[in-house]
Amino acid sequence: MLSVAVVGSGPSGVYTAQALLQQSLVPDVRVHVLDRLPTPYGLVRYGVAPDHEKIKSLQNSLRTVLEDERVTFVGNIGVGGADGVSPARLAELYHAVVYCVGASADRALAVPGEGLPGSYSATRFVSWYSAHPDIGADPFALDARSAVVIGVGNVAVDVARILARGAGELRRTDVPRAALRALEESRVREVHIVGRRGPSQARFTTKELRELGALPGARVVVDPSELALDPAYAAADGLPGALPLPAVVRRNLEVLRGWSAAGGAGAGRAPGSADAGRRIRLRFFLRPVELLERGGRVAGVRFARTAPDGAGGVRDTGRYEDVEAQLVLRAVGYRGVELPGLPFDPVRGTVPHVAGRVLRDGVPSRGEYVAGWIKRGPTGVIGSNRSCAKETVASLLADAAALTRRTAADDPLAVLRRWGLRPVEWAGWLSIERAEAELGRSLGRGPVKISDWAGLLAAARDEKG
Repeated sequence: MLSVAVVGSGPSGVYTAQALLQQSLVPDVRVHVLDRLPTPYGLVRYGVAPDHEKIKSLQNSLRTVLEDERVTFVGNIGVGGADGVSPARLAELYHAVVYCVGASADRALAVPGEGLPGSYSATRFVSWYSAHPDIGADPFALDARSAVVIGVGNVAVDVARILARGAGELRRTDVPRAALRALEESRVREVHIVGRRGPSQARFTTKELRELGALPGARVVVDPSELALDPAYAAADGLPGALPLPAVVRRNLEVLRGWSAAGGAGAGRAPGSADAGRRIRLRFFLRPVELLERGGRVAGVRFARTAPDGAGGVRDTGRYEDVEAQLVLRAVGYRGVELPGLPFDPVRGTVPHVAGRVLRDGVPSRGEYVAGWIKRGPTGVIGSNRSCAKETVASLLADAAALTRRTAADDPLAVLRRWGLRPVEWAGWLSIERAEAELGRSLGRGPVKISDWAGLLAAARDEKG
């Protein structure tokens, strides 16, 4: 039997487990999917916006893998931390370990004032409204009149949409109680989504972009002069000699062009609605240089006006613009975090590897593998993890004959318990699901997420079925 531990139960981890189940070279495989949290699904549970129900439904296909009899979910097991198990000790229990730990840190702006109250990473905001237990009910005071979201990717669009969406529409989702209450009391009426380059270089998808224009009670505003600065804007007109644009860029520019020509886009504002008059402003060619302070808190953002440099980048023009904001969320990318006991490239934010085999001092470390963002960096969409996992599993299977000559523990979970750890298995997760369904029923809603460690672990231990 080939015994494999997969560290991380998000898409990359589950796709790794699935690839191990579907291969035929080594028919007898046992897979333990470990996670630091007592809940599975990783960013599908804690990173997908609550109003994106179609994407969240991906949990159903991940669930099918985790319920396979050859797979065991092992939650509440930290790896590499002070309270968890080290990679060296984990390697004693399995023939192979595949690390699928993602890229959990956000990139900083590195500008003065970034640490002021009212300035947060978008990652923290997403974790808050997604009920991540590391954040819990830690409140976001949404008493700001104006919010600035720095970044023009899908995460930026997600957080802007949640800020601009009426809380009543979110009652039917699993958003936690504290977040829903804060969103109901929100005073935010203007949300700026700001990028330092032009719209043709924005990273959001057209589907995400269009969703902004479909929000009831909100209006999207685009400055046509900022669109005109982008050399690709003319190309989108199909002028003679213009270079062809990627399809997603062309579609995005078409959406933005329509909004700018109409003086804004919006639908469904009911007279007297509490959400009436909310605006989402899409801004381009503005680079943040400083967060402004008033009364010890964020009061705005100073931007340097940029312009295309003719080589695909931007240059500063020497002009500046201040945008009022009492809430600033940075959404400028993720990076991997070093896992103590594993090699780490601090520049790339990844674990050094060759085709998924971990490199120690430049030499493949037999039995240690990586997949997902910690392998390739925070790139691609959820589906990109499938091919990434297959490549890693192919390397693992090529090593299988040598790996199975090593001794693996007959019962790794029993060893983990002897080491003082308290695994949460699948029955514990099902108990959490029941508790969240019961919580939702008590509130007149569908399932509502439990947002704190104590509540999750208490529910997991109540494994009555």
